[in-house]
Amino acid sequence: MFAVIKTGGKQYSVAEDQTIQLGKLAGKPGDIITFPVMVLGGDKPSFGTPLVSGALVAAEVVKHTRGATIIAFKKRRRQNSRRRRGHRQDFTVVRITEILTDGKQPSKEAKARPIKAKAPKPEGEAKPATETKAEKPKTKAHKAPKAKSKKK
Repeated sequence: MFAVIKTGGKQYSVAEDQTIQLGKLAGKPGDIITFPVMVLGGDKPSFGTPLVSGALVAAEVVKHTRGATIIAFKKRRRQNSRRRRGHRQDFTVVRITEILTDGKQPSKEAKARPIKAKAPKPEGEAKPATETKAEKPKTKAHKAPKAKSKKK
């Protein structure tokens, strides 16, 4: 089953257990937020006018993040005029937990599914202390500059 939701002036097609990136939303990581449904798909799709009555999509806020820097550079040729401005858009990453129909409300607890984290890379064999190079002294003697001799 899938649903089409509208938030931030954009429409998104979502399914359960899907992670999507939306414009910044209010809420702390771990909070449950709901979205009204415009289209409810599946075996028998239902279309709203503009919303499907009694249908909601529940999502858990995963994190708040920022996008890459976008540079707006303006240059007016032969005028010695330049302007460089940067912008980073704020985003909220959410995980769709439930698609609810028939006026049901979202469960208070998010589904206990941990966010997949990258496993640490296995470390290679540690080198024994005898194989390490001898350390050089960190201080160096200061050498005086050589005097230049003048030829006559």
